[in-house]
Order: sequence, then structure tokens, then C-alpha cells
Amino acid sequence: MASIDIYTKQTCPFCHRAKALLDQKGVKYHEIAIDNDSDKRAEMIDRSQRTTVPQIFIGQHHVGGCDDLFALEQRAELDPLLNA
Repeated sequence: MASIDIYTKQTCPFCHRAKALLDQKGVKYHEIAIDNDSDKRAEMIDRSQRTTVPQIFIGQHHVGGCDDLFALEQRAELDPLLNA
């Protein structure tokens, strides 16, 4: 099972949707809350080159945001990534 990092903010509805999909898949993930944490936010930007949340990493693969995660699911490409 691949390791999953997801950068989030508490008030972000897209973060909640992405986590709900991962929960539905029954996978464990490491949530990194960037609320009021400028170091974690800087880390997220450095890793993803993006400033929006969520930012999702499966193993070393940068998935992107919530829409990207759902697109992988629709194309049946998410499960192989999760099981890598």
C-alpha cells in the first residue's frame, strides 16, 4: 500500500471531499493541516508548486487536488496507484 500525504485546511470543502473518497477506499493517509502553519504551507508549495488545498501525494506521485483525485477514480487509475 502506497503512503498518502494530503495537505488540508479545516474549512476547505474540497479537502473534505478528497478525504471522504480516500475513507471510502479504506486507505490510511497522513493529513497535514496547514491552517496557521506557515512552515507546512511552505512545504506544500515546495512539493507541489501549487498554493491551493488539498494537495495530494500518493507515494512520490503528486496527484494534485480534489478534482484530480476524482478524475483518477473515474478513469479507474486511482486503485492501482493506491495499491502500488
